[in-house]
Amino acid sequence: MEIKFGSIGKNCHISNKASFYGAEHIFIGDNTRIDDFVIISAEEPVIIGSYVHIAPFCGLYGKYGIEMQDFSGLSSGVALYSNSDDYSGNSLTNPTTPENLKITKKGKIVLKRHVIIGVNSVIMPNVIIGEGSAVGAFSFVKKDIPEHVIAAGIPAKIISKRSLKIFELEKKL
Repeated sequence: MEIKFGSIGKNCHISNKASFYGAEHIFIGDNTRIDDFVIISAEEPVIIGSYVHIAPFCGLYGKYGIEMQDFSGLSSGVALYSNSDDYSGNSLTNPTTPENLKITKKGKIVLKRHVIIGVNSVIMPNVIIGEGSAVGAFSFVKKDIPEHVIAAGIPAKIISKRSLKIFELEKKL
């Protein structure tokens, strides 16, 4: 069965074991790889740039949009949520309940160029991770991360600067 993406670039490797919902809202650049058991759900545009890798068992839940810019990547088990229910008990939860009875946090997620997210990390709605930054394994990101840093933890906090050598190496490509 052919999937009708919004667009797909050249030299892409997409597993036939990956699942796509709202494929017409998914836009994929050149030289991108999407591995087995990835789920991408899009109601708003989910834009995946060029030279992007999405490892097995990742979930991109793009009800309010997701953008992964060029050279970004997700390690295994990463989840990006552009919307999240309120778990306080003050509203109903889950996608089977009416929107007017729910409180949700919502907003587009943006991973800028050369962002890498470590294994089993979670990125919450309305977060921008700055160019060249890295998020360590098993991290929970609920606020923006600035450029060129390494952040990790629950919640994620900046732990050091990140080398800028990736930008020199990109020029050799």
